[in-house]
Amino acid sequence: MNLKGARRAVAAGGMVLVLLSPQFSRAQASAKAPEKTSAKQTPASSSSIPNAPTPAAQEPSLQDLGFSQQQMQANPKLQARLNRRTRMLKIHQRLGLITLAPMVADLFTGPMAKAKGRDGQIIREPTSANIDMHAALGSATAALYFTTAYYAMFAPKIPGVKKRGAIRMHEALAWIHGPGMILTPILGAMAFKQEQDGEKVHGIASAHGAVAATTALAYGAAIIAVAWPIHLKFWEKR
Repeated sequence: MNLKGARRAVAAGGMVLVLLSPQFSRAQASAKAPEKTSAKQTPASSSSIPNAPTPAAQEPSLQDLGFSQQQMQANPKLQARLNRRTRMLKIHQRLGLITLAPMVADLFTGPMAKAKGRDGQIIREPTSANIDMHAALGSATAALYFTTAYYAMFAPKIPGVKKRGAIRMHEALAWIHGPGMILTPILGAMAFKQEQDGEKVHGIASAHGAVAATTALAYGAAIIAVAWPIHLKFWEKR
């Protein structure tokens, strides 16, 4: 009896284990599944950390470089002054080149304003046209010259800007051709009056031609000083 009872108890225990084993395997599989997924996700999350963008270094601002807020703001009055100065100096340059044409022509017509006969006397009648042409070219040259000077003299000045190099040479030569442009027509009028009176040109009026030539040379040198194609000029200090 005891042996049979023991067999029955073992058989019943085996059946219970068979019935419980599928549920145990399923629970064990479900418990292992999150571990596998978490194991797979862990490398992905860890691998994304090295590839994350590093924060960019902050660039220094103008204030960090020493510029004040007032210096960084635009100055419309100064800009308008600079624009007006630029426009006037451009007109000055163009008129200066235009003035050169009648000035050179006036130099060539000067010797033709009078002629000498065989006896050395001045022949006035045949040269009246040359005299008129010479006077007309001189008047045009003077008008263009002083108009050109106006745009340079009355152009707005920029505070704090120092003139140097070719500009200084250009302005220095103005002290030669400027007075020359005033003296030349005065001496020419004196010489013309002496000829009209039948006199030989004498006194300071005889310097009319020399003053005119000196004025033209100084004026041409002033143009070359700012228009010479060679950047290195002998009067510029490096």
